[in-house]
Amino acid sequence: MIETNRLILRPLTYEQLIKYVKCDNSLERELSLNESSRTISKELKEAFEQTILPNVADNSKNYLYSTLWTAISKIDNQMVGDLCIVGEPNAIGEIEIGYGTYDEFQGKGYMTEIVSGMIEWAKNQPEVKVIIASTNKTNTASFKVLEKNNFIKIGSTDVLFNWKLEIY
Repeated sequence: MIETNRLILRPLTYEQLIKYVKCDNSLERELSLNESSRTISKELKEAFEQTILPNVADNSKNYLYSTLWTAISKIDNQMVGDLCIVGEPNAIGEIEIGYGTYDEFQGKGYMTEIVSGMIEWAKNQPEVKVIIASTNKTNTASFKVLEKNNFIKIGSTDVLFNWKLEIY
């Protein structure tokens, strides 16, 4: 687990991920959290089925680099958002992150704090040298999170900005 000023970041086990996908508050009950009204987008559901669950189930991989890290507000005792690392570090020590804040908690600085906590965790992983991320060009809030955490824009596509943070 990772702890920040306002949050606890908790990596979910395979069984907890199954409960997460159900969106029936079974995960919240297991973690002794207040219930939430979170939903899962079609894209996240596909990511669970195609990537996250198979990778977390693979015992040859370090699940911390594939699972969802859920962010829990200490004050509200409620899940406020999530961050996922998209696989183990590559040959040059890069990991990619993706993240999202639940609608009712947006605009409160939680994601900036979540990404900051993950950066601190990554600094203690000797195999991690660089964190990369992509944001939709129209998602100003998402790229402000990266800018506040000292990521540098390194390129773009038609719809995405690409970002990088060297942590070594």
